[in-house]
Amino acid sequence: MDFELKTLDAAGAAQEKTDVLLVLVTDGFQAGKDPVSRLAGAAVAGGDLETKAGKLLQAYRSEGIAAPRVLLAGAGDGSGKKVQQAVQAAAGVLRSSKARKLTILLPKGAGADVVRAAVCGTADSSYVYVATKSKPEGRELKKVVIAVADAGAQREAFARAKAAAVGIEFARELGNLPPNYATPSRLGEEATRLAKAHRLQVEVLGPKEVARIGMGSFMSVAKGSAEPLRFITLRYEGAAKGEAPVVLVGKGITFDTGGISIKPSAEMDEMKFDMGGAASVLGTFRALAELKPRINVVGLIPACENMPDGASYKPGDILTTLSGQTVEVLNTDAEGRLILCDALTYAERFKPRAVIDIATLTGACVIALGGIRSGLFATDDDLAQQLLAAGDAALDPCWRLPLDEEYAEGLKTNFADVANVAGRAGGAVVAAKFLHRFTQNYPWAHLDIAGTAWKGGAQKGATGRPVGLLLEYLLAQVGTAPAAGKRAAGKKAAAKSRGRAAA
Repeated sequence: MDFELKTLDAAGAAQEKTDVLLVLVTDGFQAGKDPVSRLAGAAVAGGDLETKAGKLLQAYRSEGIAAPRVLLAGAGDGSGKKVQQAVQAAAGVLRSSKARKLTILLPKGAGADVVRAAVCGTADSSYVYVATKSKPEGRELKKVVIAVADAGAQREAFARAKAAAVGIEFARELGNLPPNYATPSRLGEEATRLAKAHRLQVEVLGPKEVARIGMGSFMSVAKGSAEPLRFITLRYEGAAKGEAPVVLVGKGITFDTGGISIKPSAEMDEMKFDMGGAASVLGTFRALAELKPRINVVGLIPACENMPDGASYKPGDILTTLSGQTVEVLNTDAEGRLILCDALTYAERFKPRAVIDIATLTGACVIALGGIRSGLFATDDDLAQQLLAAGDAALDPCWRLPLDEEYAEGLKTNFADVANVAGRAGGAVVAAKFLHRFTQNYPWAHLDIAGTAWKGGAQKGATGRPVGLLLEYLLAQVGTAPAAGKRAAGKKAAAKSRGRAAA
């Protein structure tokens, strides 16, 4: 979809040649003398349009307005969140129309948050998956004009919003592919194509190379599948080589049966979304390629399937991780943490300023937070606050959960350094505590996106979250990185924030 930023007031919007003019009407709307304002003012005064976010009223061939179709949408207080709700409601109506060009007139005084919400909300609601349909019905909408009072003042916000929309759609498309398409090999190919198209660095390792490195935990999860594992490293270098990078680690389980501890069959098809973390890392790199910020970022993706087979790893097996720590497998359906732990150890070689892993890790996080906020765990208060702020700014929110040492008690075992599961209580925190063992040498955060990476039911599909959050965080780090090697001590940072949670 082609987005354009344009300086237009209500009078100018009335003369704009477009298939649909979407007018966002906020609380306390004051009608002017131009045709658009008069139409909106009359609708509000007559009680036909509520300014509550998402309320809609359509008009056809209105006098003095060039657009044949006008869509008035309530936008509440005019905040980014309310504007996003308004444009999503409008875009939902327009999906069944033949409109090819849409012009969105933003409220007076609209800031960067509103521009972002308009762009990303429209892109999100207009997305149509067609990759595996025999007779795909593509979206008719091809161009969207964002009309603001001063385009020059909003150009940076607009560029960031467009990049976020591109990255989110990239992640959604990968997440929605069926598991016989989106194999570990396919993820490696997608990373390679992305790197070649945008001059990124990429390395894709197979089973032999991963064995030589010593990723025993990752390898064990992959053993039951006919699809070979892939370990993907992407590097975006926008800053000086000596600047310490942020490392993003994405869980890439391209299909999860649960292995020998097999899942119930109901809704198992949704386990194709278990590579949402990997998709979000790739989507974030796609967005970085658009903006080219002055920052260094590394992406690590351990990708494999978790399948039941004669060669599969089993409950009771002892695995040796890349760190040298041993793990007793009590449940093979807790496989995400077993592939992530080796990737988190591998991340140390990049001397990172911070490491963030993103994973559809636990059903317990879905129970705790539903599909609204992603779960956030962090060993460093500053890193946690930066991610919380980024999520709020991107309308891709998260919520901080604790990392008290007591939560790790259930992971103790007589037969290895640690077990891979404990009891049901506090499952999301226990999973984070398992990962915490492998992150002692750098500031670390973990995003559990099990509730936010996809939707079920009639709206089933990948969301592309948390690409928006990650991009916003990375852009805020530009120019703030220490030199490589000057990293914070993980143990000190963990002690600083142990047991705390965001209010």
